[in-house]
Amino acid sequence: MAGPLEGIKVLDWTQWQMGTVATAMLAEFGAEVVHIENRLTGDAGRGLTFPTIGELPSGRTAYFETNNRGKKSLAIDLIKPEGKEIVYRLVKKADIFVHNFRQGVPEKLGLDYDTLCQHNPNIIYAAASGYGPRGPEAKEPAFDMIGLARSGITTATNIAGDPNLPLGGGLADQMGAIMTSYGILMALLARERLGVGQKVDVSHLGSMMALQGLTIGIGLYLNPEPREKLTRKQAGNPLWNYYQCADDRWIVLGMLQPDRQWPIVCKAMGIEHLTSDPRFEDADKRRENSEELINTMDEIFITKTADEWMKVLKGTGDIICTPLQTIRDLRDDPQVIANDYIIECGHEVLGDVKVRGLPVELSKTPGRVKAEAPECGQHTEEVLIEMGDYTWEDIAELRDKEVI
Repeated sequence: MAGPLEGIKVLDWTQWQMGTVATAMLAEFGAEVVHIENRLTGDAGRGLTFPTIGELPSGRTAYFETNNRGKKSLAIDLIKPEGKEIVYRLVKKADIFVHNFRQGVPEKLGLDYDTLCQHNPNIIYAAASGYGPRGPEAKEPAFDMIGLARSGITTATNIAGDPNLPLGGGLADQMGAIMTSYGILMALLARERLGVGQKVDVSHLGSMMALQGLTIGIGLYLNPEPREKLTRKQAGNPLWNYYQCADDRWIVLGMLQPDRQWPIVCKAMGIEHLTSDPRFEDADKRRENSEELINTMDEIFITKTADEWMKVLKGTGDIICTPLQTIRDLRDDPQVIANDYIIECGHEVLGDVKVRGLPVELSKTPGRVKAEAPECGQHTEEVLIEMGDYTWEDIAELRDKEVI
């Protein structure tokens, strides 16, 4: 059965990560996504490589492949009037137009919301930015690290003397992409029900604040004084903490009803005598004496490997725990594999590859992963012919004029 977005046409004028991942998510559930790229240079993300850890053969880059799988590529010169005209004609038949260029760039090129609405009043126009559509910094450029810094996420990550910003993976970009696709789907639903197209605005700043919804919500209600993140030795609930094992791996405990689960943990760890110790008799006492208790638990956890502890703790049937994993560990995690969160796909250039699967499963209209990202301009002629507005003679003329 076709995906839920089958028949939806997306014009994807994005680059780098935030915008490109948002449209890739739409492609995974059946949308036809045409990635509009600079005729000469392509998407800037094509040039981002990782020489210290290796790269893919045949000129492919892991960054671009990951962010743009399942799309078509249309390479045109948007400066030339004929290039703009191609976009305007595509917009008339499209459902969605997405960009993540800073404010002012679309207006300069005639690709702003007001202009495209003249060609298709029902278009859903999504703009992904750093800071949002209004305010003194609305026109400022921003990348992932800026979104992390501005959003307050260091409340969850900082350590003494170091804000400890995550340096890799594009977390703000990735969250921004998720919220962009979320906004687009809301607008699609509104158009289906109410018959209106509209503009969708999403930003790094707003998206990362949404990711921290609980922390920010509590902070707005209670307005606590800023403080550095507690170390694991200072965890108020030792059953919501992590412990190193004999093989240098870590076990993570995640229990929010510690008074009920404390006796069970003590029995599993062979420290039943601590259940009657007045220093640890209830959650408040364990909080007051948490560092002492964590030191004791550290001495016990270090005596067995992580696998040995998992067998012991899971054997109780009532202890919530998991081993702490690296990205490399996920490749062979049976839970990951069982749910198709990592799958094997055939790639037309790279052969059989493992790729990330889909985080959402629909029972009757499932999504589908196509591993390949397009080469720059790979589908230019195909897109123009399928549009029905251009003949092969027109395409030849556009090539002679260096429009495509």
